[in-house]
Amino acid sequence: MEPVKVEILFKNGNVRKGHTLDFNPTSPTFHLSENINGSSHNQSILLEMKDIKAVLFVKTFEGNKEYIERKEFIESDRVQGRRVEVTFADGEVVRGSTVGYDPKRLGFFLIPVDPGSNNIRIFMISDALMTFRFL
Repeated sequence: MEPVKVEILFKNGNVRKGHTLDFNPTSPTFHLSENINGSSHNQSILLEMKDIKAVLFVKTFEGNKEYIERKEFIESDRVQGRRVEVTFADGEVVRGSTVGYDPKRLGFFLIPVDPGSNNIRIFMISDALMTFRFL
């Protein structure tokens, strides 16, 4: 399996960036490999989903600071699954589409509204959400 670039948003507001080889949407844990101070050495830590708000699968860690991401759907958007809006317990609102929402599961994948976003997909942790609604 190829390492995947991820940004981890924690419920407490912290953010960590790194790579993962063992992320599984049904597992309560996975490992994050972080680069330490720009060196070639990586530190692997075990993360628990119960502490996480969302796992962002990203194109780059830097993103494009000048890019203004579209947050609303437009009529011509072709989406996979159903259009949704989620509100996290901290008040952040995210829109996108999903094919596999089940509130009884640990979480679900959301595809962002804007295909030009740095986020390829986001794994939303169900117990970090305040509201979920189909659009």
